[in-house]
Amino acid sequence: MELTEDIARNFARIALGHVARPFPYKDDHVFTGEGDLRLPQVAHPVFFGSYDWHSCVHGWWTLLTLRRLYPAMPESAKIDALAETTFTPEKLAVELAYLDRPSARGFERPYGWGWLIYLHHEAARHTDREWGARLEPLARAFAARLRDYLNILTYPITVGTHFNTAFALVLARRWAVARDPDLVMLIDDWAERAFGQRRDYAGWEPGGDEFLSPVLTAALLMAEVRPHLAFAPWFSALVVENGWLERKCRPVTVSDRSDGKIAHLDGLNLSRAWCLREIAAVLGRTQGAALRRRADQHLAAALPHVAGDYMGEHWLASFALLALLAGE
Repeated sequence: MELTEDIARNFARIALGHVARPFPYKDDHVFTGEGDLRLPQVAHPVFFGSYDWHSCVHGWWTLLTLRRLYPAMPESAKIDALAETTFTPEKLAVELAYLDRPSARGFERPYGWGWLIYLHHEAARHTDREWGARLEPLARAFAARLRDYLNILTYPITVGTHFNTAFALVLARRWAVARDPDLVMLIDDWAERAFGQRRDYAGWEPGGDEFLSPVLTAALLMAEVRPHLAFAPWFSALVVENGWLERKCRPVTVSDRSDGKIAHLDGLNLSRAWCLREIAAVLGRTQGAALRRRADQHLAAALPHVAGDYMGEHWLASFALLALLAGE
């Protein structure tokens, strides 16, 4: 299962249909008084669509990634035009100013942080436009917050939802490799302390509203932190030798895609596929073959459901794209 132009065009049409759709919208805002009453697009003139702030951010990551990979597809011109009117210095200044609110310290931590940083990572690749330069101050503001956060975060958050620590660190580290070596070192040291001694995973995954695998996101982070010779035995001791990968890591069932939380489980299938494919690429052809087969099973279970009910449609294409591009 690989990304094709037909799939890319479908994903682009889906994302174009929601990144500028203002309602419905779930606001992550602390109201400190009546003066805070406002429409979401006033506080977030860039990321006001896609049901919530973080989904809008990674909806834009999806669009820019597809524009880069398929510049000649008809949807690329629409992406280009919408991005030019969205990523303006004036609008981005409002997004940056929002972070100065004392009550915004935990705004979108850490999921939205990781995705915004990763969006800048993609935007900077579009050298024919100024999107990367315009987004950089916002990305660096979140990177600074991430540094401060890791300095006080004693324990990793290993849930399968937005609070998952490892997922955000994977995205942020990929950005930091070329831009912030001190952040790379901080992430690597923190990851080793948090996960370096873990083995014999026996968590009760999946949870009923999870879209991330607690163990596989941690494993993917360690795959990027550790060299192959140190990662392979660690991964084997974590989920292979105890049989978890073979017995428990199977595609999950989604009973009601109109329920926003239960619809998360389509995302779990996709994010597992992403992690498994990335880890397989690190382990190599022989060791990674079983992981690639399991990833394909997860992809096959979820790809038909990327579009449909808005509870999944406003975000699932991003995770499908992560999975389809994994290991490249």
